[in-house]
Formats: sequence, structure tokens, C-alpha cells
Amino acid sequence: MPRDHTQSAERSAPAAAAPGRALPEAGPGSGGAEAPFLELLARGAPAEAYEQPVLLARAGGMPADRIAALEQAKLLALRVRSELEGRRRREAELSALFETAHDLAGLRDLDAVLQAIVQRARSLLGTDVAYLSLNDPVRGDTYMRVTEGSVAARFQQLRLGMGEGLGGLVAQTARPYVTDDYFRDDRFQHTHTIDTGVRDEGLVAILGVPLTLGHHVIGVLFAADRRARVFEREQIALLGSFAALAAAAIDTANLLAETRSALAGLERANEIIQDRSAVIERASDVHDRLAELVLRGGGVHDVAAAVSEVLDGTVRFTEATAAPARALESSRAEGHAVRHGDDWIAAVAAGDELLGALVLRGHPCLDPVDQRTLERAAMVTSLLLLARRSAAEAEQRVRGELLDDLLDARDRDPRLLRERAARVHADLDATHAVLAARLDGGAADADQEADARRRLWAAASHLAATRQGLAAARDGGTVLLLPVTPGDTATELARRTARQLGTAVHEPVTVGASAPVERLTAAPDTVAAAYAEARRCLDTLRLLGRAGEGSAAEDFGFLGLLLAGERDIAGFVDRTIGQVVAYDERRGTELLRTLDAYFARGMSPARTKDELHVHVNTVAQRLERVGRLLGDDWQSPARALEIQLALRLHRLSGTTRPPAQT
Repeated sequence: MPRDHTQSAERSAPAAAAPGRALPEAGPGSGGAEAPFLELLARGAPAEAYEQPVLLARAGGMPADRIAALEQAKLLALRVRSELEGRRRREAELSALFETAHDLAGLRDLDAVLQAIVQRARSLLGTDVAYLSLNDPVRGDTYMRVTEGSVAARFQQLRLGMGEGLGGLVAQTARPYVTDDYFRDDRFQHTHTIDTGVRDEGLVAILGVPLTLGHHVIGVLFAADRRARVFEREQIALLGSFAALAAAAIDTANLLAETRSALAGLERANEIIQDRSAVIERASDVHDRLAELVLRGGGVHDVAAAVSEVLDGTVRFTEATAAPARALESSRAEGHAVRHGDDWIAAVAAGDELLGALVLRGHPCLDPVDQRTLERAAMVTSLLLLARRSAAEAEQRVRGELLDDLLDARDRDPRLLRERAARVHADLDATHAVLAARLDGGAADADQEADARRRLWAAASHLAATRQGLAAARDGGTVLLLPVTPGDTATELARRTARQLGTAVHEPVTVGASAPVERLTAAPDTVAAAYAEARRCLDTLRLLGRAGEGSAAEDFGFLGLLLAGERDIAGFVDRTIGQVVAYDERRGTELLRTLDAYFARGMSPARTKDELHVHVNTVAQRLERVGRLLGDDWQSPARALEIQLALRLHRLSGTTRPPAQT
């Protein structure tokens, strides 16, 4: 937003500082001279107001020594005011750095932490735009990771060659660089791609600081204005502090990923070791029984029953919460069964994770061989539990990967796709419908939203497995590929799926379905096209306020809304840009006209301002307002197409309001 500091200062200047007001009675010495300035300090008056007591003294013909005392007191007061402002600014900066460090300490979502860093950097430096780029070692270039205040789609999607632009200079030298006029600065390599993106965004002054891990530059944090500006040393240092936090966040995320990978490898190794140990110990009769149970697909209760026979006692499997806590923890730590009163407790564990316990009741005297038997049974029980969990997760992953391959329309061999589907009991030659599902309940924060999406994916994967279909997480929701049985319709399938998923996750789930599709592997984009159709149906349901329902493309679709015999064009326009139209009508603004010019000029704010004959900041402000009215994704290809069509229909309907008079 434009910042008019002069007007702000005039508004905050108290009326008492206006010419004509009598100064307070001055006492002897400099104490009286300081009084009016102390009052100004207490009110937080702007710097201009400190000239008023001196001017009034001169106008009143006060003695020269009195005026000199006032001048000295004024200088002292201005120094105090400057010091107070500096402390307030430093306090705000330290507070922002502390909050960012706190976010980093509780890192859950790297993108959310980086977004917070960029937002706070933009706010504290008072710039129009702030953004962060990261190096891509695989592709050998740099890409935009996070932007704040940007309105140009091309700028937000920039990928830059290494060493190009101001960011390239920062990356090469590992030092901050600033330019007060980007296009006139020859210290760095200009390229057509970068200059076009910067010109679209309308940037002029740019500050960049490196993101470093050790001696390596992994990216650059930028702050930029759409006007000429000189960045102060303190501001450069502040942006550098934010860059250090951003680098730490990225390093922490990388370490977490490496740790998870290492843990997964250790778990796999542990399973192999346990499995080999079981094979070696198969010589004993009890192990033969347990191995037979495993091979037969027995459950944990079958193991408990078999061990009960061998030990001539009663063995039960219990959840970890139902077992004696101290004895269970002791068994887990020692790796052996422990006595608890007249009972024996053997922890069923995988690493540090407690899965439950085997409890031998009423058997206080247990020889070492029987104790080892109980321990072996606990080990086999943990293997069974892990195997079932791993099998379920592996099947879900395989189903998701197969559906991803079908959706991405890669050059895949249809025969191999059918073979992969057969391994998970899916038949790609049968008639299917593609369904797009999304939660419609509001989440309090990003963690809760991510948890809700995981629950939706788990419920959809379970439903797909029971229906011999496929499921995968996609586009913030879930996509399912389910067979359509004879006598069933895509509409009935969508409604039934919405009810089942909503019941499973305890939240409303909206489901859109495509028309039934035959021979999914006949063409590479068959499934992708059906998914796009299901997404349009899902979007239409949400636009119509029918969240939590299910419907199919056979009921309505995007083209049906526009081309049907009784088409509701006005309703489509109102759902798409109605908030912008209403805002213009209420405020007398020109958001619609700005949108028309923006799309006509290739979504470039710089070219749009030439069309409208306004400043580029005005264009940026209007587009930010449009974003708040229409949502953050209004510039995505699908939304942009709908908005342009709605603008055209709005004009053709003859209801366009005449341009506001400026």
C-alpha cells in the first residue's frame, strides 16, 4: 500500500503545536526551556512539531538567551525522540526475530515458517515486496520459493540460471547487495527472463542477502520496492538476520528428512534381523508353532493362545495403556519378560514404540526356558503387528503411485499398468469413475488442516481397497478411481462416497465424479481428463453452496452452466466475480476495469498501469484487493480462465457500471 508519511505526521501532530498557541511559562534556566519539548515527547509528536516552540519564542520577541536555551533543549529532545524511535524499532525487530525463532523451534511445515519470515521481513522493512529464492542443485538453477506482496504471476514463477541477476551476484560473493535502480545497475548480469519478471512486478530498488549453510549459499532473501529507495545499514542487517533464520529452517527440515530416512532404514534392518533370528530359533517346538501361525496368517490372539498351551497358563495380549506401566517399561528397557506380582509381562515393542504387551496370568514361578518362550512370543507378536501395518501402508502407497502414473499421463506401457493393477486386485479394463474429494470443514491452523487431509486420504485409501479401486492425495484433497457396477451410476457412486468418507473423518466431504470411463489405458490422458471433469464438478458443487454432497458430471458441468437451454449466466458471473462487482458498486472503485486491463496486458502490472494511466503501486493495491475478494488462487490458470469469461459475460450482459469519475 502507498505510504504517505507526511500526511500521517500531520494527522498525528497535536493541535497544541499550531502557531498562535502560547508557550508554557518558562522557569529560570534551561528547565523552563525543556518543558514544551517534554510535552511533545510525551505526546509522541512528529519531528516537525519541535520547531514550533522556537518559532513562537522568536515571534514573541523573547530574549536571545531564552531562544538559545530553547534551541539547545530542542536538539536534546530530538536526540531523545530519535533514541526512543530507534529502541521501539529494535524492539519490534527483536520481537519479530524471536517469533520467527519460536516458529523454527516448533517446525512443522517448512513452507509456513519461510512464509512467516518473508512476511515479517516485508513488514519491518516497509517494502512493497519480499521474496526468497532457493538453489536447485538437480536442475542447476534457482527458483522462487516464497513471495509476499507480489502480484505478477510470471515473477512468482521465475527460474533463474546460476549467477544471473542481483541474486547471482549475492550467491557468487556470499555478501548482501543493494541497488536503488535495478535496470541501471551494471554490476550484475541482466537477462531477458529476469528483467521481464522484474518489469512485470514493477520493482526498482532491490536488496538481497545470502542464505548460507556453512560456506555454501543455498538461496537469497530479497526485499524490494516499486520506487527508488536507499536501504539503511540496520535494515540490511535485519534482513540478514531473517536470512540466517530461513537457512536454519531449511537446514532443520533437511536434517529431519535425513533422520526419518535413517530411522526407516534402521526399522527395515531391525525387521530383517528379527526375521533371521526367528528362522534360526525355529528348532524349538514353540518357535515351530509360532512360525506356523505366522505362515498361516494368524493374529496376535492366536499367538497368545499357542503360548498359553505351551506354558500351561493364560496368556493375553493387551494394549500398552492397559498393562502395568512400570513393569511394561522395565520389560521394554531390558528386552526381557519381567515379573509383576503373580504375573509376567513381556513388552511388545518396535524400537522405542510400545505396541502392547503379552501378560502371563497366575504363573509366579517361571524357568528361564519358559521366560524365553514368552519373550519370543512377544517378538513374533511385534512382527505380526508391524507386518500388518507395513502391508497396509505399502498397499496404500502402491495404489497411490499407480493412480499418480495414470493421472500424470506419462508414456506408460498399458500392459504393465494392468499388471500392476492386478497385483492390488484392480481391473483397469472395467468401467470406472474418477472422483475428486475435498474436506469442507474449516481448520483452526495449518497442522490441523494437514491432519484432516491425512485422515481423508486414509479413509479414501481404505474405501478404495475394499472396492478394488485406487486412491491418492492430490491438489489439497483426494482422488479416487472406483469401479462402476452394472445398474449403478456415477451420481449414486459420488453421493455414496461422500457419505462414507464424511462418516469416516467426521467432517463434511464434497465429492465430484466424472462420467463412467471404459478402458482406462486406451489413451494416455484418459484418467487425467476424467479427473479434470470430476474437479470441475467438485468446484461447481462448492460454488453452488452444496458442500458435503456428491454429484457427477452427468448432472451438470462447467459447460452446462453456460450452454444449457436455461443457463444461469447471471448466477455464474455472480459466483465468479460478484464480490468484485459489489465492491465497485459500493465504493465507486475500478477493480473490474483494472482486471480487464490486467488480463488484456498479459497479467503484467507494469503494462496495466500504462493502460489505465495510473501508478504501478495503484495497480498493485487494486490487485491485492482483488486477491482478498476472490481468494489467493485467483491467478491460477483455471481461476483466471473463469474470471476472464465472467468479465466478458458481464460486459455482454449490458450491466457493466460506467467507469467511476476520478
